[in-house]
Amino acid sequence: MVRQIQLRVSLKEESRKGILLKKVATYLGEPENDLTIKVLRKSIDARKPTIYFNYKMEVYIREQPKENTEYTFDYKDVSKAKKIHIIGFGPAGMWAALRCLELGFKPVVFERGKKVQDRRRDLKAINQDHIVNEDSNYCFGEGGAGTYSDGKLYTRSLKRGDVRRIFENLVYHGATDQILVDAHPHIGTNKLPKIVQNIRQTILSHGGEIYFESRVTDFTIKNNKLVALLLQNGQEIPVDRVILATGHSARDIFHLLQDKKIAIKAKSFAMGVRVEHPQHIIDSIQYHCKRERNELLPPAAYSLVQQVYNRGVYSFCMCPGGFIVPAATAPGEVVVNGMSPSKRNNLFANSGIVVEINVDQDIHKYEKFGDLKGLEYQKNLERLAFTAGGRCQTAPAQRLTDFVEGKLSQDLNPSSYQPGLKSAPLHSLLPKLIGSRLRAGFTEFGKKMHGYYTAEANIVGVESRTSSPVTIPRKENLEHIGIEGLFPCGEGGGYAGGIVSAAMDGERCAEAAIKGLIPN
Repeated sequence: MVRQIQLRVSLKEESRKGILLKKVATYLGEPENDLTIKVLRKSIDARKPTIYFNYKMEVYIREQPKENTEYTFDYKDVSKAKKIHIIGFGPAGMWAALRCLELGFKPVVFERGKKVQDRRRDLKAINQDHIVNEDSNYCFGEGGAGTYSDGKLYTRSLKRGDVRRIFENLVYHGATDQILVDAHPHIGTNKLPKIVQNIRQTILSHGGEIYFESRVTDFTIKNNKLVALLLQNGQEIPVDRVILATGHSARDIFHLLQDKKIAIKAKSFAMGVRVEHPQHIIDSIQYHCKRERNELLPPAAYSLVQQVYNRGVYSFCMCPGGFIVPAATAPGEVVVNGMSPSKRNNLFANSGIVVEINVDQDIHKYEKFGDLKGLEYQKNLERLAFTAGGRCQTAPAQRLTDFVEGKLSQDLNPSSYQPGLKSAPLHSLLPKLIGSRLRAGFTEFGKKMHGYYTAEANIVGVESRTSSPVTIPRKENLEHIGIEGLFPCGEGGGYAGGIVSAAMDGERCAEAAIKGLIPN
């Protein structure tokens, strides 16, 4: 017999060996020897001083689980199959390619950046030498922005696809099966590169093709149908169906679409700063401890939101035990982002704190840029950060309390940001639309999390790549509204907001592009 139950285990109980089995046996009134437990979900409830672990379990009574824990996918040999072309090899492009293999079609991928191993040299160059490679950086290259990230797998897009399937595919390619259990799973920036390499190998070994350092620079369109792609090296590639999965930072693609009069639309987005606290401060707030958290508890995270002057101010991409990285994609700009290793064992916690930007109401000065007005507003803020940081990848920063009080910081706290920080008056440099709301938002966050508002925290500018400022409109069948054979996909199309939602959209776009075609 199989029962599904939920139980709570206190932090004190959690340290006792065999406590879960003992509590299950007591709850069911069955001998421990007759029970086998499979944990389905585990979460932490730290809202009150007594901390609990919540478990959702399947309990097998006098029988053993029959489920095979080896996850398999029916990838076919597609070496001679019909081609589906994919632009971009981030999460959306990768899962589009994997879905093509399952459906018997040959994915042909063009990625502007380098393989994951080769990207490391360019990441070193931006961190240490302040040199930005426009095609190989924290955003561009194998695996996209997701490769060098916290690897957070939490998504609200539960109606857009099968989240469990995405997770199982990650396990199949090398992720720990703990991501199937944790309520807020993550993989870690140290483990993601190997998983990405394994996905590449799956695609190549089944007959797919992947071309790195192959930037698409033009489209050939005849009778409103996409018929060819032009690569940076001058090569022209005939195409039938194209999945456009270039990510939210591929600005050249947005400009190309606008120049070709291919419909795009300005989209609201969010921008702000990244705030960095010592991790022990966040732990002490969230876990109600004086300084050191219990070893059974992971580094604490938080999620904050506040309405300020009719706009949302909220935390974004919170990275416990993480570090801040330079995410610029072109010279002359400073962009910051956050990530964490799998153990989240760095000394700092960081999070984007951003303000909603309504493109129809908030940025009238940029109307001359048409549907790229949000993109240009975004670029302007990044150039401002570049100048304020000293015209290199050093980022402008301020103590949190100084920012709110409108004072230039005489010195700054230690930081994980490798290119370095420079004290700057972000309170006056940021547009009032953003700065005034951030200052009010931080004050309110300090009331919600006592100790959060502290001079021990820095704010670092600017966090500007939360999502695409442009959407590429598509029909119900996921094809572009005006160009036959073009399927906008993932974050770059405006249809995803993270690894999992992008992966699910990639699968859906592959299915849509393939519909009506015969594999061979």
